[in-house]
Formats: sequence, C-alpha cells, structure tokens
Amino acid sequence: MKKTRGQLQQRCRDLEAQDKKHRRRIKWLEKQVAELQKQNTELLNSLTASKKNSRNSSKPPSSDIVKPPSKSKRKPRGGKRRIGAQKGHPKHERPDFAPEQIDHRIAYRLDRCPVDDCHEMASTDQVDKILQQVELVENPFVVTEHTSYMSWCEECGCFHSATLPGEVSAAGLFGPRLTSFVVFLKGRLHSSYSGIECLLEDVLGLSVSRGYLAKLLQKASRAFEGPCEELLKALPTQAQLNIDETGHKECAKRLWTWCFRAPAFVVFKIANRSSEILMDLLGTQFKGILGCDCYSAYRKYARKCGALLQFCMAHLIREVKYLCEHPDKHVQKYGKGLLDALKGLFHILHRKDRMSQDTFQRKLAEAEEIIWEAALAPRSSPNRFGGRHPPRLIENMVMRFIDHGEGYFRFITSPGVEPTNNSAEQAFRFVVIGRLITQGTRSLRGRLASERLWTVLATCRIQKRSAFEWMLQAITAHYKKQPPPSLLPVSAVNPS
Repeated sequence: MKKTRGQLQQRCRDLEAQDKKHRRRIKWLEKQVAELQKQNTELLNSLTASKKNSRNSSKPPSSDIVKPPSKSKRKPRGGKRRIGAQKGHPKHERPDFAPEQIDHRIAYRLDRCPVDDCHEMASTDQVDKILQQVELVENPFVVTEHTSYMSWCEECGCFHSATLPGEVSAAGLFGPRLTSFVVFLKGRLHSSYSGIECLLEDVLGLSVSRGYLAKLLQKASRAFEGPCEELLKALPTQAQLNIDETGHKECAKRLWTWCFRAPAFVVFKIANRSSEILMDLLGTQFKGILGCDCYSAYRKYARKCGALLQFCMAHLIREVKYLCEHPDKHVQKYGKGLLDALKGLFHILHRKDRMSQDTFQRKLAEAEEIIWEAALAPRSSPNRFGGRHPPRLIENMVMRFIDHGEGYFRFITSPGVEPTNNSAEQAFRFVVIGRLITQGTRSLRGRLASERLWTVLATCRIQKRSAFEWMLQAITAHYKKQPPPSLLPVSAVNPS
C-alpha cells in the first residue's frame, strides 16, 4: 500500500527521535566508559603502589608488614646445610689473658695416685691444662669520700673551708669511668633510663634516679661538644661525602636525622628536611663529591653551589625492579631491559680484581653506554608503544636520565667514589634501632646530646677505636678543664 506524505513525515520524525535517543544513549555510555577507565587506572595504580616494599623501592624494611618466604635458588652442596660452624672455616678463639692481667693463681697437684691411693706421687712442673676464669667481684665499685673541713682564722674572725678539687666537684656522685659506662649503655646498647636504673640497683647495688642518669648524659654532651664541632668544621674540606637522612621524632615535631659520612668519620645532625642544612654545614664553596639518593634537596644544593653528585645505584635498581613488577606489559618490558643493563654494570664491578685497569675502565664505559641506550629507548624508538604516549612511569625515568643521568656514573671517572650510598645507610643502623626504643627526643638539649653521642660512637667504630675509652678520656678532660681528645684521624690532627 502506498504511504501518504503525512505518514512518511511521521516516520521521519520517529526515526529522528530514535536517533536522538540513541545519540544520548551513546553519549551516556561513553561517559560511563571514561569513568570506568579512570576508576580502573586509579585501582591499578593503587594495586601497584601496594606492592612497593623494601626490595623494589626506598621504603624501609620495617614497612614490610608481611614478608613472603624467600625462595633461594642456591642449593647446599652435599645435602642440607648443618647449623653452626661450617667445615673448612677458620677457627676463632679469644686470646688468653696476659700474665699481668691475672689477679689470682690456684695450682692443683696430686699427692697420691688416683688409681691406687696408697702410693705417693712426685709433683712436676709439667702443665696439663690451664683454665682462665673471669668473675665479677662482689663489690664492683669503689666509694671515695671527699671531706672539706672548716678552719678558724683569728685574723679574719671567720671560718674558711678547704676547696675540693675541681674535677671532683664537676663529677659529683659518679666518677668519670662510671659516667662513661652509663653513657655507653645509653648510646651503644640502646638502654632506656629505666633499664640502666634497674641494672645499677640490682647488679651493682647503686640506687639512683632516672633524672640523675639524664644529667650524666648532658655532662657527656658538653664533654663531646668540642670534638664534634671540630668534625663539623672539617666537613666542607672533604673530597667525598655520603649523605642520607631518616625520620626523627621530637614530641609533636617532625624532624630528620642527617648522616654525613666521610671516609674517616661520621657526623649526625637533627634538623628539617631541606637544602638549608646542606648550606649551613657545607657552605657554598664545597668542591667534593656528594654520594646521595635523588632527593630534591641534594639536587637543589648542587644547582646553587656547583657541587658534583653521585646518585645511589642501589636506589635506582630498586626503582627499576618496581617497573619490572608493574601490571602494564610496556612498563615491564622497559624495566627488564634497564635492569639487565644495570646488572651488566655490577657484573663488571664485582670482577674488578680480575681485570687490568685499562680493561676495567673500558668495560665500564661500554656498560654505561648500554644503560643509556636502555634508559632512553622510548625516545629512540617512539613506535614501540603502538604510537601512543609512553606510560607516566617510563616517561619519569626517561626524564630523570635526561636531566640527572650523569650523576649515576660519576664513580667511573672519580677514583674512590662508590656507586652506592651504602656507607651512609650502614651508619644509620644503630640510630634507627635506638629510635624504635627511645621514641626520639623531647628537647633541644636531648637533640644535641643524641647528635654528639651518635657521632662519637659511629666515628670510633670507623676508626676502630674503643668508644668507651674515648668517652672516658673526653669526660675526664672535661672535668679537669683540659683539651679533649680529637675525633679526627691522627693524620689530620698531626699532618707531620
């Protein structure tokens, strides 16, 4: 049946209405797809961020709440590895006490035969066995009473008192050795004031308050002030410094503990996390090389003062491992290529002793070129991502190499510079342990005492000096108002 013009017009109007309806539907669906894509991206980023741990990022090991069991590919030779000393390892025995260190000697001799008691035996000077035994004495301390008497002067018509020695008055209840013992317990063994109070009372029989123990730490802090200031003044003259920072609590204030690791000493400083601390301690004329991570404060200081930076390769490797574990296959491919190139560099570093110096330098230069090619591959091959823009994580890594890549290879042309910042991170270990126990500081005095005590302990460890003996000398000199011992290496104190 032939349709009339009116029917055709109505049909057109119906189709047009349906078309508008479909267009609105398509627009709504497109909006939904965009929202779902955005939500999917956010969930993917959140899932990826949750997989960050101390192995693939700069997060501390304490952030790994649940660590998966390690699956070592190495199998022990000859079956399961037994507990204890391994076959072939050198035996370690402590040396015997020297004759002048022995306080008592007890000899054991036989007068009669142990088999037949009726026969007498002639003793000889032949020694069969010696056992040296160490024991605490029942009263492990000495109490000295200093008495000042008053004398009457007929001429003046008044009494005059004898003056106690200055070092005795300055020391007070605890002498220099006992004060050093308490400070050592506090700093090196991370003991709390309550724990030290309990030890002194239960083991030594000394009853003191926690407040007095805190005063002893302040006395030690004043004794360490001069040597620590001497190290601070020596920082700008160093040819190489490794620097790192970690969080520090002081009541409700958020601060940071900075570690300045020189080849022969360490300096700790508690301050804000900004480039100002670098300006204050190193100044604008520092000409050495700073080993550090890629934190912006170091880059800002380098721009202002022209200092050279050696960025930590270990931090870079952890970040690249994070790329290798990313769900995006393009990010994974880029990360694995860069990680293989970095492994090639460390393969050469670990075999330095097997090569001549020229061969070693040539191999390092070749490995550096391979790393640059892997890092900048997205720029040289833009079509590898299907014509689309590289993911943000890849672009960030590319831009880092373009802007700061030279800082990762400074160790190749600068002898003595390490490719990692491990030396500064290792110096932090006992500080982090103490932070977990003490929960930080509560005042400026406590902050200064912590800085100086950590500096003394870490520096003595590097120089293989007894921290207790050095503290004893410094505290004794402080009480006698004499110059304290230096923390600088002997060559720096006496250049001749």
